[in-house]
Formats: sequence, C-alpha cells, structure tokens
Amino acid sequence: MSNPVYVLGGHQTDFSRNTARSGEGIFELMRDAVQATLADAGLDAGAVDACHVGNFAGELFTGQGQLGGMFAAIDPGFYGTPAARHEAACASGSIALLAAMAEIEAGRYDCVLVTGVEVERNVSGEQAARHLGAAMWVGREGQEARYPWPYMFHLVGEEYQRRYGLRYEHLAGIAELNLTNAKRNPNAQTRNWRFEPESFTEDDQANPVIEGMIRRQDCGQVTDGAAALVLASEGFARTWAAERGMRLSAVPFIAGWGHRTAHLRLEEKLAVSRSSDYVFPHVRDAIQAAFRRAGINDVSAIDGIETHDCFTTTEYMAIDHFGITPPGESWRAVESGDIAIDGRIPVNPSGGLIGLGHPVGATGVRMVLDAARQVTGAAGHYQVDGARRFATLNLGGSATTVVSFVVQGGD
Repeated sequence: MSNPVYVLGGHQTDFSRNTARSGEGIFELMRDAVQATLADAGLDAGAVDACHVGNFAGELFTGQGQLGGMFAAIDPGFYGTPAARHEAACASGSIALLAAMAEIEAGRYDCVLVTGVEVERNVSGEQAARHLGAAMWVGREGQEARYPWPYMFHLVGEEYQRRYGLRYEHLAGIAELNLTNAKRNPNAQTRNWRFEPESFTEDDQANPVIEGMIRRQDCGQVTDGAAALVLASEGFARTWAAERGMRLSAVPFIAGWGHRTAHLRLEEKLAVSRSSDYVFPHVRDAIQAAFRRAGINDVSAIDGIETHDCFTTTEYMAIDHFGITPPGESWRAVESGDIAIDGRIPVNPSGGLIGLGHPVGATGVRMVLDAARQVTGAAGHYQVDGARRFATLNLGGSATTVVSFVVQGGD
C-alpha cells in the first residue's frame, strides 16, 4: 500500500458481559468501547473527522437501527461528525474498517474512529440462531436445520471430507487450542469455563452434536460486545507521535488488505470451486491480495493470524487457504503444533471466536485490534514472542463476504 493507515489506539469490551442481565444494551457497549479507545489514543472526540460502526443485526436483536446517531450521544464532541453504519454479516466490522481506510487514503479525512458492536444474548439460543440465519439466503438454504449456521459449516466439513478426508480429532484439536488460548485473555467469554478431556472428543454427553459433525465445542460463542479503533493518515499519525515523544516508525499500521464477495448461497460457492484445489478460492484470493499490498510473498512472512473460527471447520479451511499447509492438509498444522501460540505460525492466540467470543458486528474490528496489540508487544499473557506482522481473516455468511488485513508493527 502506498499510503499506510496507522492505528493510534483501541479497546474491546469484556466479552463475558451479558447486557440483558445488567440492564444495559447496544448503546452502553458502543459507548464503553469508543470512550476507552479515545482515552487509549489520548484524543478528544473533536479530533475525529468521521466515524463508522459495523453492526449486523441490531434491528433483529434489539429493534435498534441508525447506530451512527449514537456517536453524538456518546460524546458531545461528535455532534455533527459524519458517521455511517455498515452491514456485511460477520464481516460488518471489517467493512467499516475498509470504508474508514478509503476515506483516509482518498485524503478526505485524517482521523477516523471505527467501532463494531453486537448484542446477541438478550434472546433464547434458538431465537438468536434464527436472527443470525439472516446472513444466509433466507428461504433458499438451511431450512432443514434447527441451527442453520452449525449446519452450513457442517456442510463445509463434508466438502473437506469428500475431497480430502477429515477426522473429527483434528476439529477437536482446533477447539481445544482456542479454548486454551482464551484462558490467557482477560476479555475472553470462556476464560473461566472448565472442560474435561472428553469435552474434545466425540462423546455425546460431554460434547453433544449440534448439527452433523459440528459439536458443542466446535462452535463460536453467542456474545455481547464491542471493539473500536482510531485510524489515521500518515501526516496525522506523525504529528500525534511527535506530541508523545515517539517516532512515526513506532506506530503500528495496516500494511495490506484484501476483499472479495461471492454468491450468497453456500451450494453455489462450492460448485464454483469444484475444479479448484481450494474449497473457497475467493478466500485464498482475498488473503493473497492482502499479502501483495503488504509487499510479502506468502504466509512465511507472517508472525501470527487472527482468523474467523465461527466453527472449527472454518478455521480448518483458513489454515490451508493461508498456505500454512497445502490444500486439504490442515490437519498437519494441528498435529504438529504449528498453529499453537508458541508454534511456527500461531493462529488465534486471543482465543478466536470459539474462545474469546463472537459479537458479530465487532469481530472484524477486534481482530485488527488484537493484531495491532501483537505487533506492538501489548497483547499481555497471549502475546506471541517477537511478533512484527499479523494477518486477519474475517468472513461474513458462508464466506460470502471475505476481508483480510495485514497489520505491521513499528520499530
């Protein structure tokens, strides 16, 4: 990228928070993330030129839309500041980030705040599943399932099984790794959960079937949460850094991005890929586009990855699509420990969607926040030693919307 976009600060809420129990809602989550992000960046709201919010299903879960209007309620300094809400299912936060970056790259604005937010725990599990099912082609797929998304990603697992073979022990290994990583993360929804060895097996009591090959521990969490970032142009970041006695080269930046959109229906995507080595070739294309813009050749130049693991089959797909293994051989990275926090290419040291949690509209923003923390040595107990460059992969729907970022650290 000729004009890198800098990350000046960020924050995420505690993903174990249950807003319905505390009498809170979507505004309080968004407020807390935005206020803490401004404090982290050491900026007043008046320094922000524009705001963006990623949110998937505010109207369905809470009845609330028009979230851009909440910024002025968060801080009077935002009154009159341009704001917009973006929706792309689980990739809503990443799309909000891309919109903010485009404004900075175009020279329209120099300092833009991006947040993502979702409330999902205020309804029953089955009702939440129906709401989240709006990210597939409603009425044209998934109708046969009680839980539509576990079923759809069971079908992804079936495609791997058909093409390459797939053993459940490797999916369970991904689940165990992410839930173990989450115990290091003070904001993880599952950090205090307890599991038995049988919880990561095909034991129907300890790890019951949800849909097809997808069992309880294979699932990302239903989460209330928000995350936010302040992004800036090179000129703004240079002044900001100088005021704090820092060099611009010490400020993390988004070095590359990739964005692809495919057919809404999973069946159509799988049909397109039948002649490809990759189950989702457009996902591979998005990752490679991010690498090209970042000036790197392949995953060997990456020190870690925060990837979409709405289900273990999703992360299984991401492993080979990133190139950690050849196509269809993701199991090798699980068995070898390559994706462990101390492995060759750590994946989801935060705990991912399975361990940390998945407030849908916030996930893309949270991933970039965690990547920025990693490359500045600020990830705490889940820090990857020596991390200088981190990648993200965020999916909306059954890999309908795909966004990948590369975040690079400063000196």
